[in-house]
Amino acid sequence: MWKTRSVAGISGKSQILFATVFTARYLDLFTSFISIYNTCMKVFFIGTVYFTIYLIYMKFKATYDSNHDSFRVEFLIVPVGGLAFLVNHEFAPLEIIWTFSIYLESVAILPQLFMISKTGEAETITSHYLFALGSYRALYLCNWIYRYYAEGFFDLIAVVAGVVQTILYCDFFYLYITKVMKGKKISLPA
Repeated sequence: MWKTRSVAGISGKSQILFATVFTARYLDLFTSFISIYNTCMKVFFIGTVYFTIYLIYMKFKATYDSNHDSFRVEFLIVPVGGLAFLVNHEFAPLEIIWTFSIYLESVAILPQLFMISKTGEAETITSHYLFALGSYRALYLCNWIYRYYAEGFFDLIAVVAGVVQTILYCDFFYLYITKVMKGKKISLPA
């Protein structure tokens, strides 16, 4: 974004949802210390997502396509919030907020995918960004499998949310492999 001086094709609403995810998930920065690396990574995630929001809504606002970024995020936030209250590990404020962040992350990409479906195409850089996000979640599934066999650790909430998120990316992965890997832009049929 900084190099091209443009945020064309990026959903500001998805970025706001990711900011909500990271802010909610990393509230433990104020209550517990794990390691310097862990703390730095949490601060990095929060800082970069808020910087991205700044670029979209302030610095490069003229290149932001608000007309196509029209997904109604309340249709995600309200059900996810209700689900976090109903299905969590422990009915405690930080646990409910953490669970909310897990559930919200699984659907936070929907405004971006909706925007692509409305415009009918995605720039190559946007496609690479989405592929990286989807790959991160797919690799997380591998991490859970490893942790289950190596440590006996299994978190049903995180696994189900991760599987849902990976499924949401499946169509995009197919388009990415068949188009972008061949040097073409993703274009959806009219």
